Amino acid sequence: MNLNRPLDVVFINPTVGNNYQSLKSKYTSIEPPTWSLLLSQSMRNFGYEVSIIDANAEEINEEQIYERLKNLKPRLVVFVVYGQNVNAGTTNMEGAITLSKFIKSKDDKLYISYIGSYVQALPIKALEDEKSIDFVFTNEGVYALKNVLSLKNFNSNELKNINGIAFRDKEKIILNKPEKVVPNERMDLDLPGYAWDLLPYKVRPLDLYRAPMWHAEYDEEKRTPYAALHSSLGCQFKCSFCMINLINRNNEDEIGVSSNYSGMRYWTPDFIIKEFEKLIEMGVKTIRITDEMFLLNPKYYLPLCKKLAELNHDDSLRMWAYSRIDTVKNPKVLSEVRKAGIKWLCLGIESGDKKVRLEVAKGKFEDVDVRKIIDQVHEADIDIMANYMYGLPGDDYETIKKTYDLSVELCTSGWNTYPAMALPGSALYKEGIEKGIDFPQSYSGYSFHAYDTVCLPTEKLKPWEILKLRDDAFINYHLNPKFLQRIKKRFGDKAVENIRQMSKIKLKRKIVEDNLNT
Repeated sequence: MNLNRPLDVVFINPTVGNNYQSLKSKYTSIEPPTWSLLLSQSMRNFGYEVSIIDANAEEINEEQIYERLKNLKPRLVVFVVYGQNVNAGTTNMEGAITLSKFIKSKDDKLYISYIGSYVQALPIKALEDEKSIDFVFTNEGVYALKNVLSLKNFNSNELKNINGIAFRDKEKIILNKPEKVVPNERMDLDLPGYAWDLLPYKVRPLDLYRAPMWHAEYDEEKRTPYAALHSSLGCQFKCSFCMINLINRNNEDEIGVSSNYSGMRYWTPDFIIKEFEKLIEMGVKTIRITDEMFLLNPKYYLPLCKKLAELNHDDSLRMWAYSRIDTVKNPKVLSEVRKAGIKWLCLGIESGDKKVRLEVAKGKFEDVDVRKIIDQVHEADIDIMANYMYGLPGDDYETIKKTYDLSVELCTSGWNTYPAMALPGSALYKEGIEKGIDFPQSYSGYSFHAYDTVCLPTEKLKPWEILKLRDDAFINYHLNPKFLQRIKKRFGDKAVENIRQMSKIKLKRKIVEDNLNT
């Protein structure tokens, strides 16, 4: 940072609030703020002075953050509200809004903007509801932010000329024309890596961040230091429950729908491998590859895996990546993946019922033998975090039991089930608006783990029934003797004991309590 120049922008990563209840103190991961890092490096590349305040990692309060802002004197504050799960862009609005209201109460002349999936989905509603926000970015925001920072003032007369934002002009909300996202051929140039040096730490870089328990083989000592990074952005598929493609938004609709903006962009393998090298030089071996579909395009992931294998000569890397279940059918590919240090694959199995699975537009599942694929991945010495969903269209007690029984049969080392949500920005949300479905009344209501979570109903199941089935299944799976025997064989007795301790935590759910007590 050039101390002789005024600071142009501070990126704030807000706290997650109470979205995880008592899991937060130990069992949730603390992930580096990926988009704050990408935007910081991009804006520095364009010649602007930047800083990051990671309130979540440092666990600092509103007053401490405001004191930092007073010292930094930035021209603009940007709240970057994403998170480690697809719903976090909405749920993390809870902590973000609390903080921006506090900052505005202290200094109403400080300009505050937001970027993240919630404001991308609902830019007008966000500005109508939250008076502490001056303007929002309607897609990933790279070029729009660059253009905003070129302004002398951030008033409505100036902002009206900036594409890719929505802003408040007195009591009127203006949604400007969209701005383009960084094209594939300019990814290395205009999104040139991560500003790792701006992150806080105690003793060594990235030691305030911790991996999920399962990623660390259920061993507390392996959880930190921890990092996450992309080799690609976006997804080419159009799943009705997902909203990750909002970063690609390119229209002026009042309600953005992620499936309208599907598409993928890639950094070159030679470029992104340098980011891995930086992390390894800093002593980071536990890494999440954040791509929505890492194992999709061999043109990109195979060269990267070969380069990673050279860095992983001692097999010390402990990485995980997402993949569709129908893209890991080739044992030779799995061998290359394992050599690269990718020891976990996160696979979306979603449902044990084929009809339910096909209903959510994943595609191609009819061509895949799920059991055979899981066996092949395990044979390649790769563990699996299996993701399921309860409450998908068509789900009832029978199909959910099918899903649970399949998960026990597959016996993967990681297990996670989400209740189906109509997340703002998903096709399910837009459909729910049109059907008049009741949505959560708070941002945290969209959390998968919060006290006031409200998921979607199905024709035969109420939201409270789905949540109870999900929470009971989580405990039952992690205490299942077959699963614990696998964990003991893979990771030892210590891992088994850590799982037993984790399973003692029971989430409280308001709608479950209300219905069981009536």
